[in-house]
Amino acid sequence: MKGTLPLALALFSFSGSLLAAESLCQQKEQDIRHEIDMAQKNNNPRRVNGLERALTEVRASCTDKKLEAAHLERINTQKQKVAEREDELKQERQDGNDKEKIAKREQKLEEARQELKKLQAEPY
Repeated sequence: MKGTLPLALALFSFSGSLLAAESLCQQKEQDIRHEIDMAQKNNNPRRVNGLERALTEVRASCTDKKLEAAHLERINTQKQKVAEREDELKQERQDGNDKEKIAKREQKLEEARQELKKLQAEPY
């Protein structure tokens, strides 16, 4: 029993290093293949067709640098959106408008923040 714990830890760390060695493009290709499988199971031929085109494009021109740059651009765009929502909320509060409008601005800000968190958690 004592010998199994170190073995399990060694296998776990080895599998983690394999995942880290996988490139972003390989991850993206795998994610697209998974989406294709899901679309096929849901009998959605238009989605399958679009995803197969995306897979062909990834295989033809994907580089980790391009993916990282595009991902950073999406994050920066979302950060700008969050800043805009914060400004809108601040202005709404300064104007003293009704609570319903303020609540709506707060909701939009929270949605933008959640989207930013989601983007920051994604690898590409």
